[in-house]
Amino acid sequence: MRYCPFLLLLLFFASCEKEPASPVDTTPYVLELPPHFPYPDIPEDNELTEARVALGKMLFFEPAMSVDSSITCGACHKQSLAFADDLPISPGVRGRLGFRNSPTLANLAYLTKVNKDGGVPKLDIQALVPIEDHAEMDLPILHAAERLNADPEYVDAFQRAYGEPANPFTITRALGAFQRTLISANSTYDQYLMGEVSLNAAAERGRQLFFSDATNCSSCHGGFNFTENGFFNNGLYETYEDWGRRRVTGLPEDDGVFRVPTLRNIALTAPYMHDGSLPDLQAVLEHYNTGGTTHPNKDSRIRPLGLSTEQMADLEAFLHTLTDASFLTDQRFKP
Repeated sequence: MRYCPFLLLLLFFASCEKEPASPVDTTPYVLELPPHFPYPDIPEDNELTEARVALGKMLFFEPAMSVDSSITCGACHKQSLAFADDLPISPGVRGRLGFRNSPTLANLAYLTKVNKDGGVPKLDIQALVPIEDHAEMDLPILHAAERLNADPEYVDAFQRAYGEPANPFTITRALGAFQRTLISANSTYDQYLMGEVSLNAAAERGRQLFFSDATNCSSCHGGFNFTENGFFNNGLYETYEDWGRRRVTGLPEDDGVFRVPTLRNIALTAPYMHDGSLPDLQAVLEHYNTGGTTHPNKDSRIRPLGLSTEQMADLEAFLHTLTDASFLTDQRFKP
């Protein structure tokens, strides 16, 4: 009896046992939060698991996510600086400069609209912006997926995290999962709220000023995260080169409008403002004390405050109590 060689080949491969793929690891990742922090909303399609967070951390520090493998997400968001940077504008691949200051990534889990202009509707797709942006990482997301799928370690990690290979969905979701774990909630002020420490005299005076009608600071920087996540024009310029939220909405009333940032770890994240134009906290406090410029979109709460030099020093002392030293060294966030 004669057998077709092609048929024999098919029978051979059919008889070979395939190596089973790694099972999906559904071990939950538990966020550690103090009593005054609410639990963030986590998307149903990206619930936090140990495998997803671990994969996201790998990607966050992965040079292959940039076109020339020269930078990582961590290059512009340094843990020692509360996952911000100390440059007005962080350089991307080949030294290219964008036009906005790198913000802190602390407590991103609580954002509903992402980026300084709120142009990205959720954290789980935000990573597409820096990965594909010409001035940042300049790598098409599909090319990133090809690189990752050629690496057996990543093939296994994606399988354990999502049960499928690297693709635009799993890459961005993994990065979102890791970034949601960047919780900063152990500052001196948090310890004060829990009755563990007292504030020194200057910081206590600054706290009272911060929450008073005299300054109205907490009307924008309120709540557990020291931001209401609103979008306002703070009178930084009479004419804005960066239109801010107007780039998203096209509305003239959104010219120069930006997200109100969290003040957590604010003493570590200089320089300040959307373009990094104010070098230190003293310059920021002076800006608000004078009431800013006369831009037509300036929020009505931005007005001359008439604070004394001592009062501004007290406010700065209070802002220093928002530094979370443990966040800067937490081993869970290191490469």
